Amino acid sequence: MAQPTTPAVRVCSNCDGFPTVRVTLGGRDRHGHLRTIAAHCPTCHGTGTQSARRALTAPAGR
Repeated sequence: MAQPTTPAVRVCSNCDGFPTVRVTLGGRDRHGHLRTIAAHCPTCHGTGTQSARRALTAPAGR
């Protein structure tokens, strides 16, 4: 009997599957902790994957 197969997950082409990074703001706070912020991939919105279908966009002239 054949086993069901799951479709392969499509990795985001913009971030290569690393959707969130920590960026230092420079310097440390008064407790000695490094100040950082999280930056998410603008293409996949922090999921690391893309949908199989891409959104269709209208031509610029219309």
